[in-house]
Order: sequence, then structure tokens, then C-alpha cells
Amino acid sequence: MFNKEPENQTMASGQTSMIAQGCKFDGKVVVNGTLRIEGEFKGDIGTPESLVIGKTGVVHANCNVKNAIIGGQLFGNIVAENKIELQSGSHVEGDIKTKRLVIDEGVFFEGNCSMGSGTRKTPAPTHTSTHGDAAKQPETLKK
Repeated sequence: MFNKEPENQTMASGQTSMIAQGCKFDGKVVVNGTLRIEGEFKGDIGTPESLVIGKTGVVHANCNVKNAIIGGQLFGNIVAENKIELQSGSHVEGDIKTKRLVIDEGVFFEGNCSMGSGTRKTPAPTHTSTHGDAAKQPETLKK
């Protein structure tokens, strides 16, 4: 009755899967919900709701997620649909693409960052007149 947890306890966005400290995993992971990595992972991570790399986590992977919180080490590119948070002490080597990025003090980041929705606002082209261009050309080109 007391201190009893529900059998199917889930987070609002689904279940949490974990690679614990001391575990090493090579391959491809696709989960529904949150993936938390405290151990070592090599491979590909596909579209979990959230990716959490804990302080002891070391990941060598390309990641495609909705949200990410990185406290450990990530070696590889990461694409997040919504937000990436790099916590103090984290180490990231790879390219980042996301709409929102939070970088705490004390983060090591080496790579390129692309932010936004993918549609770039460009200024309207200025109209230039073509009248009289022949008169401005050098004599050798007027022939």
C-alpha cells in the first residue's frame, strides 16, 4: 500500500529507457519517449522524445531527436527539432542543428551550429536600372 510504485509508471511523453553507468552499447537505438545515457554508447540515436546524456555519459553517435540535454560527452552531429541544452562541464564535438540552444558556462563545444526553422529571412532584392549600360561598357565591348 505504501511506497508502492505503479507498475507502468511513465512520463508524460512516454517511457524512459536508460543505458546505465558501466554499460557499453554499440548499435542503433530507436525509442518512444526519453533515452537517458549514463554509460557509453556508439552508433545512431533515432528520434526519442528527449535525449539526456548524463555527466558520466559518453556518446559517439549521430543523433536525431526532438529535445536534448547534454551533461556528459557527445562526439557526433545532433539534430534536435526543438531544443538543445548544453550543461556546464559538457563536451560536444560535432555539428548542432536546432531551433533553440542553451549553453551554460563551462561548456566545451567544437563544431558548427545552425539555428532556426530552416527558412532564412533575406532582404528583398534592390532594383537596378539597365538603361544606359551600353554607354558604361568599355569601347572594346561595344562592338
